[in-house]
Amino acid sequence: MSGIRLLDAADAEAFRALRLAALERHPCEFGAAYQEEAAQTVAEVRQCLARETVFGGFVDGTLHGVAGFGQLPGAKKCHKGVLWGVYVAAGARGHGLGRALVGHVIEHARAQVDQLHATVVTVNQAARHIYRKLGFHPYGLEPRALKVGDRYYDQELLVLPFAPAPSAHREVAEASSPSTSPSVRPDRLST
Repeated sequence: MSGIRLLDAADAEAFRALRLAALERHPCEFGAAYQEEAAQTVAEVRQCLARETVFGGFVDGTLHGVAGFGQLPGAKKCHKGVLWGVYVAAGARGHGLGRALVGHVIEHARAQVDQLHATVVTVNQAARHIYRKLGFHPYGLEPRALKVGDRYYDQELLVLPFAPAPSAHREVAEASSPSTSPSVRPDRLST
């Protein structure tokens, strides 16, 4: 039997083991470093799971995949959420668990924020494909976003808007149209 549910403090040991395996086996695909997270105690991981939103994917009662959600702090950024830490163990891949986990994060985020952001290293074609199928759109590329050993990895920046933002479109349109106001005419700007 398989299923997806929110993880809690009782899942700390299983989460920590899976997360460390992900960081050790795929260091270029995560912003976190194995050494830093390996130093965290199970008690610290319990605290993390008590305050963070992390979904777990279970197969026959064993945790095989995870995906996290975080909402950005601050009045001007709290409309944005972040998808983080998506990982499915090798033996559970190819059965839709990763897609289902991200889908759960999307549905959770939809009730919390106006848009969901994600980053993915450009060499991870499988994740990029899943994110696009689920509606994420690329909006940028951060060159050399991660450095593992002597190698750099670029990250694609993705967004999934949940609702149109008419005021943003209006501001962009206003900014790109010529102004008739003498106070902002380009020929009167000083450098």
